Amino acid sequence: MNYFPGDGISCLQELSNQKNNKVKLKNFLFLAFIACSSFVSAQNSPKGNGRVFGVVIDSLTQSAVEFANVAIVDPATNKPLDGTVCDEKGKFSVAKLPKGTYQVTVSFIGFETKKINVTISDKRNEIDLGSVRISVAAKLLEEITVQGQKVLVEEKVDRTLYNAENDLTTKGGDATDVLKRVPLLSVDMDGNVSLRGSANVKVLINNKPSTITASSVADALKQIPADMIKTVEVITSPSSKYDAEGSAGIINIITKKNTLEGVFFTADGSVGTRGSNLSLNGNYRKGKMGFSLGAFNRATYNVISSFSNRQTTMNNGDTILNTQRANTHSNGITKQYTFGWDYDINKFNSLTASVRYGEQNQDNDQDNLFTEAFQYDALLRSSIKNVKATNVGTNIDASVTYAKQFKKKGREFDFLGIYSKNSPTTGFVTNTYSQTDNSILSSYKNSNQGHTEEATLQADFIEPIKENQTLEFGAKDMIRNVASNYQNSIALGTNGEYLPATNATSTSFNYNQSISAGYMAYTLSTSNNYTIKAGGRYEYTTIKAHFEGQPDINIPSYGVLVPSVNISRKLSNGNLIKVSYNRRIQRPSLRDLNPNLQASNPLNATVGNPLLKPEYTDNYEIAYKTFIKSTTLNLSTYLRNNTNDIQQARTLRHDTIVSVFQNIGTEANYGVSVFASVPVSKKFSINGGLDMYYRILKNNSNDPFINATNRGLVKNFRLFGNYNFEKGWALQFFSFFQGRQINLQGYRTNPISHSLAVKKDILGKKGSLGFGVDNFATPSYQVHSQLNSAYLAQTTTNTLHNFIARVNFSYKIGKLNPEKKARKSGDEEDGN
Repeated sequence: MNYFPGDGISCLQELSNQKNNKVKLKNFLFLAFIACSSFVSAQNSPKGNGRVFGVVIDSLTQSAVEFANVAIVDPATNKPLDGTVCDEKGKFSVAKLPKGTYQVTVSFIGFETKKINVTISDKRNEIDLGSVRISVAAKLLEEITVQGQKVLVEEKVDRTLYNAENDLTTKGGDATDVLKRVPLLSVDMDGNVSLRGSANVKVLINNKPSTITASSVADALKQIPADMIKTVEVITSPSSKYDAEGSAGIINIITKKNTLEGVFFTADGSVGTRGSNLSLNGNYRKGKMGFSLGAFNRATYNVISSFSNRQTTMNNGDTILNTQRANTHSNGITKQYTFGWDYDINKFNSLTASVRYGEQNQDNDQDNLFTEAFQYDALLRSSIKNVKATNVGTNIDASVTYAKQFKKKGREFDFLGIYSKNSPTTGFVTNTYSQTDNSILSSYKNSNQGHTEEATLQADFIEPIKENQTLEFGAKDMIRNVASNYQNSIALGTNGEYLPATNATSTSFNYNQSISAGYMAYTLSTSNNYTIKAGGRYEYTTIKAHFEGQPDINIPSYGVLVPSVNISRKLSNGNLIKVSYNRRIQRPSLRDLNPNLQASNPLNATVGNPLLKPEYTDNYEIAYKTFIKSTTLNLSTYLRNNTNDIQQARTLRHDTIVSVFQNIGTEANYGVSVFASVPVSKKFSINGGLDMYYRILKNNSNDPFINATNRGLVKNFRLFGNYNFEKGWALQFFSFFQGRQINLQGYRTNPISHSLAVKKDILGKKGSLGFGVDNFATPSYQVHSQLNSAYLAQTTTNTLHNFIARVNFSYKIGKLNPEKKARKSGDEEDGN
């Protein structure tokens, strides 16, 4: 018999009491109404003053048992009198019990039933059972082998968890490859992430913000190796403890950590047709102190594609057709170095610190960009250009956390200090060539030296009022300084000197933002299995912005109050229903604000707007988790309304389409998400889901040439399979289909992604060797986009050559043992 904690057992735990449930989606809203009604009636049925509470623990893995059933039984009649279901931390509480003798029965599928006798009297009406350990059924243990399936996706009360460490198909990739597989998320071909169709998401790394994610989420994801990601959390209804920013929700990337004692070293590498990487990580822990070091280097190459563009513009009665075609390729190197330190001062006090340093050097080239302009079928002009766009920079994140616990169980204080700095230099060089002798006629250069710096101080306090009530409150202050120093210059001839471009701006833009925030949240768990978490957060933002040598831009300060309410009900058969509402804010990003004209393609340019205001979002969601036979099914329906929406308004300057960010829009999304986990057998499991939403976009502009409305249905589908063979072999496959994306003035299709990976444990499981392929069925795929307005029509086709083959390897050195911390008892420590 071979057993691995968290494999077969945890999968079986997810299937608790599935035979009792046949609820279908058509009953979903009705169940929400019934649940709320029962809550009101239950509050008016007092019985007594007694209470029994505790935590249910798996005796083998020492982990909490979610949704275990706890019944209060009359020992004389053997009939249940009351009961509850444990929460996601295994905690339970049954209150309002009259005096008497009872039998507490704890049961869960796959475990032996445990019975405990208790007596409630006037002198002892609060009975704490502490940790109630239940054992796996002996018959079940005989059936569990190494082939037990690892859980890939988990649904918690307030978030969806994707256990990336269990995914073989992302080996050798970066965080972009991981997020493509996470339910509710979509990643386009440029690496931009969206949650339920919205790109306005807040990305955290280990629960902390970073300047690199604030500047560019796509760039940040490329610097995080997939092999170092433990879990991705998707929080669609964040509590008031989280920052108000991120109108669609929060993505929290949790990296792997070591809390065991000893010395441990890992080496992971990958060699492939489009990229290679090498990752080295070491951990050392002795007693109260631990250290970790990591280095990651990734090279991308051979990323090739092509595009064609057909653009018709109507200007002052003239109709001009522009056509373009070019081959594109990109390559680059990203590096990341990490250092971590933690120290347990004593039983109640601890310190942790971490530093992350990253570098990036990316090139994106357009070769032989051939452009022609026609009027009335007559050729007006043509040109051949080569465009080289670069993104080079460094970034650093440093943080220190002090955590204090108290003798009173559940009371906790945390203080966090963060400093982040990101210094990218972006730009492009466009060379125009003679079509007769291929000599350089002119070179146009744009250079933008950016700088983003953040400093954050944050304090959080948790106070358990009673066993079933918790109060959280805290404060945060963040200062963000952003600078953009951009220049435009032109040179004539092959060796011409670069001079300031005519009618082009070369200046420095500075943007300083200060955010002060305070929040309070209250959590109540009732005896009839309701959990209510409600709170509010107030944030006040002060902004100063100016161009070099010019007076400050008048941008008024503003405050915002963002409430959040989450209500969940655990049903007696282990099912869960949740209703939530929250209000969010999305402040404009540096890309939205930066007035530097980005025109690497001379027919399509983008420029920011320093006067942008934040947009506001109201989110409503109802979710339901159920079990149908051996299948775990998660259903949710939601409504998201945006006001003061930040959208791109496209204007025409000669033959160039210039996209300017403006607060002129509203957006509504009505969606439903379905995700299922099916353990076909002990060796084979399938996970899959559908995200579908109806999107309505309006820019509400008074300008008839800009005014636009668009709507449509967007569908995304993903499927993941896992098969474990004997003797250390494993096979996984993944497929993702993202439907047509609806934009304000058109649409864009998206590539189909699929992967297949095989792994073999070697060297006594100290190492592994794997092989993976991506997009083998569609080695080349076309992405189409269309844009229409009163004065322009544009159709673009991108051909992606995205077949990837790679070999992965991993090796581990060292041995870790559970920590043995010789600490004094709580009475001997100096806690409060």
